[in-house]
Amino acid sequence: MAKQVLILFDRCVGCRSCQLACAVAHSEARNLFGAVVGGEKPRSRVFVHQAGARKGPLNCRHCQDAPCIDACITGAMHRREDGTVTNVGGAQTCTACWMCLMVCPYGAVVGDEAGTAAVKCDRECRNTAGVPACVKACPTGALTYGEVDDFSARRREDVLRRVLA
Repeated sequence: MAKQVLILFDRCVGCRSCQLACAVAHSEARNLFGAVVGGEKPRSRVFVHQAGARKGPLNCRHCQDAPCIDACITGAMHRREDGTVTNVGGAQTCTACWMCLMVCPYGAVVGDEAGTAAVKCDRECRNTAGVPACVKACPTGALTYGEVDDFSARRREDVLRRVLA
């Protein structure tokens, strides 16, 4: 099973470090100073939202049955062999019809700065250890990168510890 960026919502403090790290990782400069001085406006692919007093990051879940792939009229949105759903690097080009944006149940697809293509998590921001920039930047450990089954097992252990404490 492919690794996923997984979220521990109870740990998110809404600092937006993940958003900044993602945007910088997708900039030409690949560092904050260079991106700011160079006048770049790279888009983040992870978004921190607030619902009442709760805050949490949302990003593409790379759905097994991805509605964005089915909705893409050009075929630009596709699944790579590693399970990543992306509109980058395929045979077709995004025409900014925004069908993917409209059908994404997580609101994880946005338009680029110029309004010429859809932008979403492409997993292209991993460091040499394979960890995405958003996960590495999270100061509270709200974002993790791993197998879904391992994540579920850890969550069950956490619940048991709290209940039995």
